[in-house]
Amino acid sequence: MTRSFEEMVAEADSVSVDGWDFSWLHGRATEERPTWGYQRLMGERLARAEAALDIQTGGGEVLAGASTLPPTMVATESWPPNVAQATALLHPRGAVVVVDSDEPPLPFADHAFDLVTSRHPSTVWWDEIARVLRSGGTYFAQHVGHSSVFELVEYFLGRQTDEIRRARHYEDESTAARAAGFDVVDTRFESLRIEFNDIGAVVYFLRKVIWMVPGFTVEQYRDRLRELHEQMLREGPFVAHSSRFLIEARKPNRMVP
Repeated sequence: MTRSFEEMVAEADSVSVDGWDFSWLHGRATEERPTWGYQRLMGERLARAEAALDIQTGGGEVLAGASTLPPTMVATESWPPNVAQATALLHPRGAVVVVDSDEPPLPFADHAFDLVTSRHPSTVWWDEIARVLRSGGTYFAQHVGHSSVFELVEYFLGRQTDEIRRARHYEDESTAARAAGFDVVDTRFESLRIEFNDIGAVVYFLRKVIWMVPGFTVEQYRDRLRELHEQMLREGPFVAHSSRFLIEARKPNRMVP
C-alpha cells in the first residue's frame, strides 16, 4: 500500500539523525560509492602509523571499521550527539575522542602525529594539519567535492552562484594544501549517482546533512516538499549526484638541525 505524503514526512521528521549512520535510508535511497574504497585505504595507513589523528570523526563509524589502530589514536568531533556515539565506539578500541570546535587551532602539540585522516570534513585548516604532523607525515582523506547533491539543493534554494558551485573543488583544495607546504601525491575525483525513492528519504537526508539546505524544516518547505512528492509519483526517483575526491598530501621530510 502506498503511504501518504503526510505519513512519510511525519516519520522522517521524527526519527533520530544522530551519528553518521545512514541505514535508515535502506530501501528508500541509494548512492554509488567511490571506486577507491576509502575505509580500506585508510585502514592500511593506520596499521602502519605510530600516532594518528582522525579529524571530525562524526559518530566514529568509519574509524571504528579499521581492523588495526595505531598505539596512539585520537579523534576529534564537535557535535555532542556524535561525541557520545564516537566515545562508545572508539574508547573500547583504545582511541581517545576529543571535543573540538572544528575551528583552529587543533588542540594538539606541534609534530604530534605521523598520520592525519578525515572523511568528509566540513572545514579543512591546512596550516593546522601541517602543524600537528611530523616531518614526512601524511594527510589522507576523502572530501565532499564541489556542487555535491546540488540537484536537490537547488530544487529548494534555486540556482546557486558560480562561486558557491565551485566551493570545495579538488583543484582548489590541492592548491591550498601546497600553499601550506604539502606535496600532493594523489588526488582522485568521482561524481556518483544518488536516487531518492520517496519524500521521506529527502526529509531525512536534509535533516541529517544540515549544510545542504541550511535551517531546513518540514514546516518551512512543506509546499515544496509536496510538489517534489507529486513529481516523484509521476516520474520516479529523484536523481542527484554527489561528488567525492580522495586526497593524499605529504609533509616534506626536513632534517631538524
